Amino acid sequence: MTDLTGRTALVTGGNSGIGRAVATDLAAHGAHVVLSGRDQRRGEEVAAALRADGAKADFVATDLTGERSARDLARRAVELGGGHVDILVNNAGVFPFGPTHETTEADFDAVYAINVKVPFFLVAELAPAMAARGRGAVVNVTTMVAQFGQASMALYGSSKAALVLLTKSWAAEYGPAGVRVNAVSPGPTRTEGTAVMGDALDQLAAAIPHGRPGRPEDIAPAVTYLVGDDAGFVHGAVLPVDGGRIAV
Repeated sequence: MTDLTGRTALVTGGNSGIGRAVATDLAAHGAHVVLSGRDQRRGEEVAAALRADGAKADFVATDLTGERSARDLARRAVELGGGHVDILVNNAGVFPFGPTHETTEADFDAVYAINVKVPFFLVAELAPAMAARGRGAVVNVTTMVAQFGQASMALYGSSKAALVLLTKSWAAEYGPAGVRVNAVSPGPTRTEGTAVMGDALDQLAAAIPHGRPGRPEDIAPAVTYLVGDDAGFVHGAVLPVDGGRIAV
C-alpha cells in the first residue's frame, strides 16, 4: 500500500468534490493534508472530519485568483507542513460552458486565472524547494475535453489543455531534480459543482464504456498512485480516469 507518512500534501479546492476525495485518500495513506477552498465552514468541516479519523489535516480559506494568492497559499502550506510541502495537487478550477461568441473577456480572464495562472505560480513557488530536497510530486487535475473538441467547451477545454502542456513542461524542467509532475484526466464526474448540469451529465456519460458518471472516489486513487513511490518512474503522464471516454 502507498505510504505517504511524513509527507505534506497541498490540495487546492479540497473542501468538496474531487478535491475532498483526494484529500481524504491522501490522508488515509498517511499524508498531512493541507486543503484550500473559498468556503471556510465547509473546509473546516472536512479538515475536522479527517482529524477525527486520526489524520493530520489543516484548512486554509483562500480565494485563488492569480499569482499573489497562489504564492500566499503555498507559503502558508509550507508553514503548516513544518517547513515543507512534498505533494501538490492542482485541483481547484472553474468550468463554465457556453458558446464562444457569448464569452466575455472577464469570463476568459477568470477561467485562465484559476485554471492556468494559479497552478503555474503554485508550482513556481513550491517546485524549487522540492527540487532542492531531491523529491516531490505534482498532480494536475485536467479533463477529458482537453483532449478533443466539444461544442460550448472551448474556454474550459483550452484552459485545461494548457495545463496538460504545463504538466509535460514541468516534468522536463523539474524531473531531473527528482520532482515528478503528472496529471489525471477525469471524465464526467458527479460532484457538487457538476450538479447544475443535471441530465446532461448522464448524457455525456452514456457515450463512455463504463456507462455512468464517475464519482470523486473513482478519481482520488489515481492521484494517490501518481504521488506515491510505486509511480516513481512515471513522469509527464496524463492518466485518463474517465470510464474509457478518451479510448473510445
